[in-house]
Amino acid sequence: MASLRLNNLCKVFETDRNGEVTALEGINLEVPDGELMALVGPSGCGKSTLLRLIAGLENPSNGSIILGGTEVNHIKPQDRDIAMVFQNYALFPHLTVEQNIIFSLKFRKIPKLEIQSRVADAADLLGLTDFLRRRPAELSGGQRQRVALGRAMVCKPKIFLLDEPLSNLDARMRAEMRSEIAELHNRLQATMIFVTHDQTEAMTLGQRLCVLDHGKVMQVGAPMDLYKRPVHQFVGDFIGTPGMNFIQGKVDEVEGGMVFVEQTKDGDETSLNLPERVAKGLAKFNGSKVVLGIRSEHLKLIENGIGLNVTLETVETLGHESLLHVRTAANKLIVRSVGDDQSIINGKVLEIDWDTVIWFDSNSGLALN
Repeated sequence: MASLRLNNLCKVFETDRNGEVTALEGINLEVPDGELMALVGPSGCGKSTLLRLIAGLENPSNGSIILGGTEVNHIKPQDRDIAMVFQNYALFPHLTVEQNIIFSLKFRKIPKLEIQSRVADAADLLGLTDFLRRRPAELSGGQRQRVALGRAMVCKPKIFLLDEPLSNLDARMRAEMRSEIAELHNRLQATMIFVTHDQTEAMTLGQRLCVLDHGKVMQVGAPMDLYKRPVHQFVGDFIGTPGMNFIQGKVDEVEGGMVFVEQTKDGDETSLNLPERVAKGLAKFNGSKVVLGIRSEHLKLIENGIGLNVTLETVETLGHESLLHVRTAANKLIVRSVGDDQSIINGKVLEIDWDTVIWFDSNSGLALN
């Protein structure tokens, strides 16, 4: 296995209609040896393009790709010692499972006994031993994905690249395959880069996440670091189900402390007194427009008290929890209620856990604290 480092990696595509389109801009990223890194972001953010650059299927416009201490920019894809698993499995329908797995090994002049040993090990690890004589059409979607993983495993690559490998599976099968890929990584201790637009997959699989948007790295870190401490409003919104709630407003100094003012389009204002410990950190932003970001589990509906007046619109009952969709004077928010406590839906006031609030700049979207 090997580490991967990307230095100022850029990719610009030439198009007839739009001229130049920048797919990736100034990507700096390091994946240590043996880490499972999840690349996550919305469709069109550059995830698959980045994977194709690493694999050598596309040439970078600028920057360098360092694999195991060696720059591989000008090394052919077949010589980079990288294995890639695609979204559509890319299996040969006329070949058996065993023949699909060993296909790439035929061109590497590996002894026959060594090939048989690798196939047996991969099939045992992936639960495919009883399916080696079958063809892809006789397998389920999850089994086909295991075959694609097995084909990558037997090559013993320096790094595994997985490009949205679970997107064609149903919800139950995706959950099962997530567990299997995590277990596979633990056994192999392999360097893996897992690309997905599903933040649940990223959170559950990645030891670290790299969030991309419009071809730029927004934040890199452990899943819970990104969940609890997003450095940008986009990250707070994208990571988490549901995403972070946002309330547009401003902070003002008043006699006796500071307040957060929720502003509406028609000019009405709702003011909330900020605790002293919170106000102290926001003093330098007095009079500035800010965005209050807070997770749904840190909001609570109460019948009476201090908070924002809200109207309950809908309730999503999920069994172990309920998601309450409420509306303030200017914003739609989601409140998470754990369990089956129905008394909370009678609440008319939204209570905020101020210690968990993340403040963002209204213009740039960057976190203020």
